[in-house]
Amino acid sequence: VLKAEYFSPWRGEQQMYKLDIGWPKTPEHFTGQTFCVAVDSLHGLVYVGQRGDNVPKVLVFSEEGYFLYAWNDTVEMPHGIFVWNTETESSVWITDVGTGKYGHTVKQYSPLGKLMQVLGTPGNAGSSLIPLQFDQPAEIFVEETGEIYVVDGDGGMNNRLLKLSDDYKEIWLTGTNGSGIGQFQIPHSVTVDAFGRVWVADRGNKRIQVFDKVTGEWLGSWSGCFSEEGPYSVRFTADYKYLIVAQLNINRLAILAAPSVGSIGDCVMVHSVQLADETKPHLVDVDMRSGAIYVAEIGAQQVQKYVPL
Repeated sequence: VLKAEYFSPWRGEQQMYKLDIGWPKTPEHFTGQTFCVAVDSLHGLVYVGQRGDNVPKVLVFSEEGYFLYAWNDTVEMPHGIFVWNTETESSVWITDVGTGKYGHTVKQYSPLGKLMQVLGTPGNAGSSLIPLQFDQPAEIFVEETGEIYVVDGDGGMNNRLLKLSDDYKEIWLTGTNGSGIGQFQIPHSVTVDAFGRVWVADRGNKRIQVFDKVTGEWLGSWSGCFSEEGPYSVRFTADYKYLIVAQLNINRLAILAAPSVGSIGDCVMVHSVQLADETKPHLVDVDMRSGAIYVAEIGAQQVQKYVPL
């Protein structure tokens, strides 16, 4: 009853998304806990990172839902995943929060799983004094220019947002553990909008914080939409009009109005997608061509696809 009351502002409103029940064609390929998903909009591919013993850590599907292949080398515990495309090449970035010989790193792979680059010292949890020493790095976002944003700590000793150049040098670094302006408690997801701003899901503080991508300056924060549950994932729709936010423990995707240039203002939830109980949406990604949302669900151990209506 409470849930129905809470959703009353949207009752009768037209749905914005519907579940694609035919994706993927063969869900039995999900054999572990599906923590993250990344869309390669250019090539029509969907990468899924999963955890578990003796399971392939990365699964690759077509956007139609056909399973293509899997790979497993040098990935211990994937947390976040991101596909980066240029005109000539494509690569897959993964944040690894494992505690073994491959963990505490951010790694770049070829689409077929060949390891190309390792940031961090594998197996060594870092301190915030050293930029490229990670402790459970949660997620990465890479711009077309090759500039990189990393949120570093999924519960480790670091609580920070780091921007790197395309040759992996520190441009700026912000954040310490805390609840003040520019501080974090589990910065869990990061994305960049079309207006030069970096958006971070500050999960433990139940807010989203926004920064200038050039200077790292704090621009504002949203907390009003997250009294029930902190944001786990932040991704923009293809037109940058909305921000899609996963809320794990209440099994919800919140769709927030995204401000264009100017003031960040207060958050406004324009819609929501209520998922089944115990689905536990962890991280999401958006196909910037079709607008489809892919949701990595660690409770349901699957990735689901929602298509815009």
